[in-house]
Amino acid sequence: MSSTQKTGLERWKDTQGEDAPSGKKRGAASTKAGEKGARAVSMSATAKAAAKKHVGVLIGLLVILIACVVAFWPPATKITQGLDIQGGVSVILTASKPDGSAPTSDDMATATSIVQNRVNSLGASEATVQQQGTNSILVQIPGATDADTAVETIGKTGMLEFVRLDQIGDADALAKIQSGAENVELKEGTYTAFMDGSSIKSTSIGQSSQVTTGYYAVNLELDDEGTKEFAEVTEELVATHGQIAIVLDGVVYSAPSVQSAITGGEVQITGDFTLEEANALKTVLDSGSLPVTLTMSESRVVGPTLGQDSLAEGIFALVVGGAIVVAYLFFFYHGMGLLTFGSLAVFAIVYLGILAVLSHFGAFALSLPGLAGMVLTTGTAADSSILVLERFREELRMGKSVRQASVSGVSHGIRTSLDADVVTLVSALALFFVAVGQVKGFGLTLALGTLCDIFTMFCFKAPALRLLAMGTIQKNPKFWGVKDDIDEGEARKAPRGASVKGGVAHA
Repeated sequence: MSSTQKTGLERWKDTQGEDAPSGKKRGAASTKAGEKGARAVSMSATAKAAAKKHVGVLIGLLVILIACVVAFWPPATKITQGLDIQGGVSVILTASKPDGSAPTSDDMATATSIVQNRVNSLGASEATVQQQGTNSILVQIPGATDADTAVETIGKTGMLEFVRLDQIGDADALAKIQSGAENVELKEGTYTAFMDGSSIKSTSIGQSSQVTTGYYAVNLELDDEGTKEFAEVTEELVATHGQIAIVLDGVVYSAPSVQSAITGGEVQITGDFTLEEANALKTVLDSGSLPVTLTMSESRVVGPTLGQDSLAEGIFALVVGGAIVVAYLFFFYHGMGLLTFGSLAVFAIVYLGILAVLSHFGAFALSLPGLAGMVLTTGTAADSSILVLERFREELRMGKSVRQASVSGVSHGIRTSLDADVVTLVSALALFFVAVGQVKGFGLTLALGTLCDIFTMFCFKAPALRLLAMGTIQKNPKFWGVKDDIDEGEARKAPRGASVKGGVAHA
């Protein structure tokens, strides 16, 4: 039957059959539009959450930066300067034993610890004391100017003895002591001590009780056993006003006569000491006696002028290098160079803050090799930032949106930079733990700089770039230096022969 012969009912059914698929298509299109709307709402919520996260990271970073500035300012006083910058004394002490045998490892460990305590007691907490070889100790004291005076204090054996004058067999020395001479050296084996320094409980500095004023003395407090021994001897000598020689390392410092029995356990060492001399003697007595004899085999005095000139030249090189890098960034990356400039500023502030904290606890002293490590890591930090920028621009040229490129580009750039940083970090730690002397300072600053670079990438570079990519960069891509990259990406996405924005066609 032809269409002209169909009844009205048949023609109505045919119309309904044609419209039904059309109705389904309209329903499907409506559903897809709803899905797109829901997806847009979901993406907007995700973007807000991401922006909130990035802002939170940057606020936390700002708090850290403020704390770092407080920690290191002013850097000239908050960051300890090493021997080669501040100037000072470097000596090598060689250990030996009275019987001619070689010092044991335990002897050297004990001697090194005692020397460290003596150096710290002198107020040189930034000094370094380390064992070298099997029988030598290297001591570096920034700020000191007299190697002999330093060794005189830290190298004393520290054997304190109390000797009755009537038990000294050295006639020449005995005559000098009785005539009032001081610092009289006794021949070994010519005297017998009734008590040694092991009985000392505590020491202090005070004014001398002698008639002569203006001098200081070292006051000793003895333990119970020492008090008993001293009381017995003084009770025997008080009738004849006998003398007791106070001997340190075989040298008589003073030999006071006994005017009354001393039963309270308090003894005073006199010898017309200045305050510095009294403090030096107290330092030796507090740290205990050395198990070996130390003699100075090598000494070197570094003048502060030469060290400060070297520091000034190093800082000048760092500033000039940083200025050249910043100029390069603004010339080639335009507004994006602000991000790298900010990264370098964050890197420097965190770096100086860590060095100041380590200096405060006596764990760091800036040396010239350490300064070289700082210069090197500054260049590495700039390189890492440039690597992230280039990967971001490359993602734009691949046709990704600014926001997509900021996510994937930053992730890929940081991953690549991390590979290089890990290699550098391993090398730096190897230098720090294996090397000796000032090379350790280079390894330390190199390792710290690498860690600061990694911190800066995650806490500043990534959140700052992703935050800008949420709208700021799209508003003025020319200022940020990515307009050509965006145009190239759009040209790649356009079908062949089609025109694109700006009149650029894909041939």
